[in-house]
Order: sequence, then structure tokens, then C-alpha cells
Amino acid sequence: MKREQPQSFNTISVKERLIIPRQVMPEQDPLLRSGNFLEVNLGLSAEQAVIEAQRCIECKSPSCMDGCPVSIKIPDFIQLICNKDFLGAADKIKEDSSLPAVCGRVCPQETQCEEVCVVGKRFEPVAIGRLERFVADYAMLHSNGSPVTPDKPQPSGQKVAIVGSGPAGLAAASDLIKEGHEVTVFEALHEFGGVLVYGIPEFRLPKKILRQEVANLEAMGVKFVKNFIVGRSMTIQELMEEEGYDAMFLGLGAGLPRFMNIPGENLNGVYSANEFLTRSNLMRAYEFPEWDTPLYRAKHAIIVGGGNTAMDAVRTAKRLGAEEASIVYRRSEEEMPARNEEIHHAKEEGVKFMNLVNPIEFIGDEQGSVVAAKCLRMKLGEPDESGRRRPVPMEGSEFTMDIDMVVIAVGNGSNPLISQTTPAIKTNKWGNIIADEDGRTSMEGVFAGGDIVSGGATVILAMGAGRKSAIAINEYLKTKVWSVV
Repeated sequence: MKREQPQSFNTISVKERLIIPRQVMPEQDPLLRSGNFLEVNLGLSAEQAVIEAQRCIECKSPSCMDGCPVSIKIPDFIQLICNKDFLGAADKIKEDSSLPAVCGRVCPQETQCEEVCVVGKRFEPVAIGRLERFVADYAMLHSNGSPVTPDKPQPSGQKVAIVGSGPAGLAAASDLIKEGHEVTVFEALHEFGGVLVYGIPEFRLPKKILRQEVANLEAMGVKFVKNFIVGRSMTIQELMEEEGYDAMFLGLGAGLPRFMNIPGENLNGVYSANEFLTRSNLMRAYEFPEWDTPLYRAKHAIIVGGGNTAMDAVRTAKRLGAEEASIVYRRSEEEMPARNEEIHHAKEEGVKFMNLVNPIEFIGDEQGSVVAAKCLRMKLGEPDESGRRRPVPMEGSEFTMDIDMVVIAVGNGSNPLISQTTPAIKTNKWGNIIADEDGRTSMEGVFAGGDIVSGGATVILAMGAGRKSAIAINEYLKTKVWSVV
């Protein structure tokens, strides 16, 4: 179906637009930022944002929206930037995304909306993510702390519980409150945001940004309850039967750490990425001694893994004072799942990359603290089920290196609490909740989406799942028609 074209405010010809260079994101100097937790990317100026927006050629059949999991009206908000209507651009984004300031910072636009940008077929794509961040920050700055909220709809008289305040839960809450339902978000931790608050460091996503986004949802009428563990504080059945919730969305994420199952993982100084980042981000260890949270300050730290979580952990270790912080990854850099920008920033900050290396044992001292890692060098063989070439140990390549801290960042699994306390909800062999494409689970009235269904993925994909479930929940509440998975 053809999208109706927005009014064009761009008076520059297409030929002129194509020769405009992509605007460079201002950044903190690497030598300075590697010693602080202030945000690395400083954001485009208003002048830069308008110039970047003018690079959009107003395609007749824009493909960028197809690359956005939450279907933001990208050409429309970019045209509003061209007209310097920055608040209008922010409002346009918020029609489809409840977390624009977050997504503008942490979403991998280069593999989503920007990857399919028509300009990008011959030139660098339009910096859609950076423009989203700019207008979201502009709106926050000019709202004087009072978020502009849409008119409240007629109350439906129905209640929806959202379990988990991560990106999937927040997206679902945003859409459901607009339908007039009473929405309550239950969070197990003492701050809201899920992986956004405990997993992503301050230098990539300042906590004040996330708190403002949550405040916007509160202003819309969403209720938030923290320190509430569904499955312990109350079960799903109790919430629905005793508290009167008509439907529920499970956006629990995948926060159960995975380990390598090698000798020495129980030594002092060996952390899961979840624990290491949670202590730093959520428990404010990076503000020691103002916040007296225990977190070992390493001299020689290694982080095992090659994803964004590994990059967050190694850059955090560097900022906490590690003289040498290294990524140890069993494949080559080409196979790393981390964003190119995060790898680039890590290198600029002095992180060492040890690719085609895999630990096989951690060695401890008499006090039970890790002091060394025994490793093997690897080579790449045939592709495995992920499509990446399989790492194969090289015979006779074993070596040992001195370290005093390890962070294991090789993935996460699903917390089994829901399946243990609610057997009516079916899970697969990995413990992920089984749900259909609209999020329906095997328990009537209960929907699920995000990492708890798909396994570890991106913020924006989780939000897309939350929005899709919100549509299905709204239809369910209207009709009460149910089809069990």
C-alpha cells in the first residue's frame, strides 16, 4: 500500500541533496572519555540536524519504514526537521515509539532502517538514528520537565498488567494506555527500564534519559510498581484472579547469565556480564566512593565474548581503572555481533582485541582469586547453524596469560521463575515462552514478547514485539475470543 507523501519542506534539489556529506557525530575525546562515564556521543547540533535531514530525497516508495520494527513514520519526521519543526518531529515519532531518546542512542539503525535507505545504495545512508535522538533530546530540553501527553481516551474499564519494565513492556504499556485501559507495570528491580537500566552503561545511555521516558509514560497514566517479583510476590494466576487483571503481557527479558562450563568459573574475580554490569549500572559502582557498591577494580581484565554486552563490559572495566582491558573472542572480528560503532569506540579507548582465542580454564591462587587464564588459539572452519564460520582449536596452541578479573559475556537465558510457578504457560527447550506471532501464549489472557520469547535480541525488536502484542491484547479485550497456542 502506497504511503501518502508528507508535504515537502525541502527546497534543495535531489542532485544537491546527494552531494551533502553525512554529518559527523560530535564525540568526547577518547583519552578523556576512557576515564569517565559521561556520554560518548554528544548529539547533533540543530544546524547539523537540518543539514542531515536535507539528505533525504523523499522517495516515492520509502523503504526505511520497512526496516523499522516499530514502523516510525521516518520520512514524515525528517521533513519536519527540514522545516525546523523539531517539536513536531518529536511528536510524529512518538505516535509509534514510546522511547525515542533511547532508541536514537542504542538501536542498531545500520542494520535496520538505515540499511534499506535508498540514499545508502550509492552514498552513506541518512543518519536516521541520530536525527531521532536529536529531536527526542530537543523535546526533553524544551518541555521544562513537563511532558506533553496526548488527550486521555475514554476509560475502557479493563485492566492490563505488564510484567517487566524493559523495552517490550514499556512499548506495550504506551500503546495500551492510549486505548483507555488501566495499565500497571510490575518491575522486580528497584529502578525501571529492565536491561536499559541494568545492562547499558551510563556512557551509552544516561539514566536521566530513561527516567524521563518513564516519567512520560507515568504522565500518560501508566502505573509503575517496583520491587515486585511476579512468581514470588504474587503469581500470574493471583494477579488475574485476585487483583482483577483482564489481560497480561510478559516482557521479562532474558536475564539469566550463561557460563562456559570450564574449570575455574567459580573463582573470585570471575563475573557474569549481568552481575558486572548490574553492579556498575544499577548499583552505581561507577560512582564509588559516593556509592559504596562492591566491584573489583582490575589491573588486567579480560571479557569473553564479542557482542554489544561484551563491549559494554570491557569499556566499563577500562573506565573503572583497568590498566589493560581485553576482549577475548573465539572468532575473528568479522564475525563479531557487536555494532561497528561500539567496536570502533572500544579501540579508540585503548581496549585490546584478542580474536581467535578461547579460554579453557581459569587458574586461581591460594585465596581462591583468579590470577591466570589458560587459552587456546583458534582457526575458522566451516559455517555453523548461525551462518558464521565455526571456531576450531589449533593443535599445540595452548598458552597462559596473567589476569585478575574475568567477565563472561557469552549470552543469556530465560529466568525459569514463570514456568516454575505457572506451568500452564508452555516453554521451549531453552526455557523461552512459546507464543504466536501476536504474542498469545498457551494461557488465556496472557501474552508475551521480546527476549523472553525470541531469546536475546535488540531493544527495537523487543519494542516491536511489545507493540504487536498490544494490538492483540486490545482486540482480545474487545472480543474475549481466545485461540490457545
